[in-house]
Amino acid sequence: MNSHEIDYTLHGDDMQMVEIELDPQETVIAEAGAMNWMHPEIQFETKMGDGSEPNQGFFGKLLSAGKRALTGESIFMTHFTNHGSGKGAVTFSSPYPGKIVPIDLSAVGGEIFCQKDAFLCAALGTRLSIAFAKKFGAGLFGGEGFILQKLQGDGMAFLHAGGTVIEKKLDNETVIVDTGCIVGFSSGVDYDIQRAGNLKSMFFGGEGLFLATLSGTGTVYLQSLPFSRLVDRIISQIPQPQNNG
Repeated sequence: MNSHEIDYTLHGDDMQMVEIELDPQETVIAEAGAMNWMHPEIQFETKMGDGSEPNQGFFGKLLSAGKRALTGESIFMTHFTNHGSGKGAVTFSSPYPGKIVPIDLSAVGGEIFCQKDAFLCAALGTRLSIAFAKKFGAGLFGGEGFILQKLQGDGMAFLHAGGTVIEKKLDNETVIVDTGCIVGFSSGVDYDIQRAGNLKSMFFGGEGLFLATLSGTGTVYLQSLPFSRLVDRIISQIPQPQNNG
């Protein structure tokens, strides 16, 4: 199924929103709870699955939804369709401060791998599935967990990330990254984990026990403030109750 051709506008700086403009009968899919506002001609429906295979039977949809549940995401997705006679718009935002990354899947080889909570919305026709890390070490020690999300299609998809986001082009190169700073990477990039220096550096360096290596030729998206790092910093500043017993 070819993806719907949608237009978009990004609003804001550090707490961005993406406004999706839909022609009549165009649809965008999104995670539940991501919508901010929409025009009255836009109608939404919660469905099981991403709608990329319209002839898929109930059990096929159930299997796809079950795979999504493994990533910790809802098994349902919200489909927003323009049922009016003119253009209509719907706006989405991420659940924490950061940037929204627009990705033309046709420009990155038709698929991209991303953190399991990075997906925000995409044109109908985009297929969402899970992808296991290629190497056991990556799954065991990677900050993103053993399961990554895979987005496939030929239209626009939108990821959200914390802090500032940069796009790096690798040309048969390798970059070493804190595992939490990875937003996504294209299919030409290999993801693996390496030990963070010697034993002393691993336990006292403050960079975690392991770092990710991204190697190959393709596109990598990195974030400056992983949500987990933000939460850890907030928790560390909360005064601990004293035990007077």
